[in-house]
This record gives sequence, structure tokens and C-alpha cells, in this order.
Amino acid sequence: MKTRAIRVRRLGGRSAALASAALIAAAAPFMLGLDDDGGDDGGDGGGGGGGGGGGSGSYVVFAQNDLGMHCMQRDYEHFMVLPPFNTAHAWVIRRGGEPHILGSLGAGQSLTFHIPSNTRSADKTNWWRYQTDLLGVNTPPNVGLTGNGLSGEMTPGNGRTFELTGIPLTPLDDAGRNNPYQLATVEFKDGNTVLASTQTVIPVSWELRCDLCHGDPSPGINTDLDILSDHDRLHGTDLINNQPVACSSCHADPALGAPGDPNLPSFSSAMHSAHADRLNDLPVELVTDCYACHPGQRAQCQRDVHLTMGMNCEDCHGLMADVGNPARTPWVDEPRCANCHSRPGFDFEPAGVLYRDAKGHGGAACVICHGGPHGITPAVTEADNIQPMRVQGHPGTIDTCTVCHTHQPGENFFHSRDD
Repeated sequence: MKTRAIRVRRLGGRSAALASAALIAAAAPFMLGLDDDGGDDGGDGGGGGGGGGGGSGSYVVFAQNDLGMHCMQRDYEHFMVLPPFNTAHAWVIRRGGEPHILGSLGAGQSLTFHIPSNTRSADKTNWWRYQTDLLGVNTPPNVGLTGNGLSGEMTPGNGRTFELTGIPLTPLDDAGRNNPYQLATVEFKDGNTVLASTQTVIPVSWELRCDLCHGDPSPGINTDLDILSDHDRLHGTDLINNQPVACSSCHADPALGAPGDPNLPSFSSAMHSAHADRLNDLPVELVTDCYACHPGQRAQCQRDVHLTMGMNCEDCHGLMADVGNPARTPWVDEPRCANCHSRPGFDFEPAGVLYRDAKGHGGAACVICHGGPHGITPAVTEADNIQPMRVQGHPGTIDTCTVCHTHQPGENFFHSRDD
């Protein structure tokens, strides 16, 4: 595993600088969605849209993806690591002297989700051909594992959150452009009247580069078949004769809710441990070795303010061997803000709660103001900065109080879980 000497800075109360011109230029293909290769009451209605300038209407809407990047495959003929599956969360806040986060909607109100540039997936991946063999499901084309499509009404989730789960989005949009950072539109409506709206990135990539080590196109050795053959040779299995194979049928994967075989390592542990000492001689130079599997060299899912401060994947997640530690629970044992951040009087995630699920400041989710994992603003991808730009006119943490408050509070800002 190649490592790079990175000086990690403690991030105290100092505001992070905007991304450098060089970093923004490197991310240019993804800016604005472009690509270069093809229990509460529902409120009383009324008010205008949630435009910029600190929020001019009665409501403001925020939305975020639940992960920094959702990975999938384009081809499922031989095996499945992850299916097409994306999740979006949204929050509706009724503005006021004391803003109110809605937990339910009133009669005639709705919260809708759609991706303007992407309305279908079934002609972009063969998932629907193999879904029954892989997971025993049979959803209609363009419908994901939880029964949702690429658009629809968001429903109440845990707490005062709305969600749309299992969105079967691919990185290939309807115009044939490969874009890992597509924008979704979320609208809060009363009947046909839009009371507030926002845009958020729904990240997805299928840039897995197993071919860097497996298979060989010159003699015609298929990458996926080479992987199955290697597994059979090393572990005495017969995957090659039992295709398509769902990796999580044997190796537990909390991301899929798959318990796997308790006598075998989790999928994350098996993959990271097996490859920890095998990436020293990759045939190409990657920004980080992680991008060989966590898509990818083009997508570069680590795109947030931490990148502009000289940090990389390993600074937060550890080396590949660390991630592969059998004692680590995948998707649960993750880095915490308080590991690096320290500021007197400020709280961060409570024990046992990940950043993406944490709340504070009147019950508001942390990601509302700071952005989702790996996309914490100001990000180097302009699409990730659009939401704060819409509501306050500049990227970075949403720190303009009048986005949600109808007048500037007199007291100092508090960053507490127990307010």
C-alpha cells in the first residue's frame, strides 16, 4: 500500500478556505452536472419559494444524499458487489423567530423528488435481467429494491426527516453523459404551488477498476470471470459454475442488510484484507489507491473541504489493513468529527451516532448546514456547493441565520446537541 506524507491540521474554529483554482479546474467536468465524455404539524401553507438571500419565503427546504458516493456495477451477469441503490433525505423548515422543522405534511402538501437529467435506468444496466437470480426480487424496469423509481414523493423517515430510498440511479444520464454528481430537485408543494425547493447531488459511480489487476483483454480473459476463478482457486469454492453470484450471500454486508455466513469475514474485511498488500504495483498511478475500488479516478468521491486542506482518505479511514480489521464493523465504525475538531462549548456527534445521522442546533441534522459525507462544503465540485449558494449566496457552512430565522437572533450561535 503506497502512503503519502500528509500533514493533518486540527480544524478548530477557523473557517476553511475555498477550493483552490487548480482543484476547481480539475473538477470542471462535473460542475453544474456537465461531463466531458458523453410527528409535527404540516404548517399553514403560504409563502414563496426558498430562494437565495437568506430565505425569502415562509419555508426553506434542504436535501442531502446519505453517503459520500454510492457505488454500483454496470454489468451483473457474473456477480454483484452492490446493486443500483441511492437514498435521499430532505428537511422542511417553517421559517420564523423560532424555526420549526416539519415531521409531517398537511392536507394537500407534498415533498417531491426528481432528477431532471435522468429519468430511466433499465436501458443503461442489465441489473433487471439478473436481479431475481442475485437477490430473489423482481421489480419492474426503472424501479429499485424498495419500490421507488427515479422520481416520486418523499415520505417521513426517522425523526423530522423525509426520504426516498432505493433510487436506482446510474451515472449515465439520459443524454449519454457519464456524470457521478447529478443534481436532484426537491420541491415542497401545496397542491400545485411550490412553496420551497432545493437541489442536491445524488452521487453514483460504476468506475470500479478490477481490470487493473484482473483479466487481460489481449488474450480475451474476462475480468469478472477471472475474479471468480481466482476465488475458486484460492478458497475451494465453485463460483464459476454458480453465476451470477451475490458476494453478500456469503460475506456479511451491513450496507445491504445481509448477515452472510458468521464463519466467514464480512465482505469489507475480506476485500480490504486480501488486497492490502497487493496494490503496491498498480499499472497506473492513482490519486489514492482507494480509487481503484471506491470509484474512482474520475469521480474522486473525496471532494470536500478536507481535500483542500491536504487530507486524503487514509487520514480519516486509516490504511487498507486498518479498514480490513475483522473487529471493525463496516459502515458503522467510521471517523468522527471530534477526532480532529475541537472548540470550547461546541458539541459534535453523540456516542454511537455517525455524522450523517447526527443532529444539533434545534434538532437540525448536521448535514443540513455542513453538507453530506465527502461533500462537506465548500467542495471542489460546484454541484455540491449549489445548495448553500441558493440559500445564502456563498458556499461553505450555512452560517447565515436568516436562512431559517425571520430575523437575526440576538444571542450567540450555539453548536449543541442538547439545546
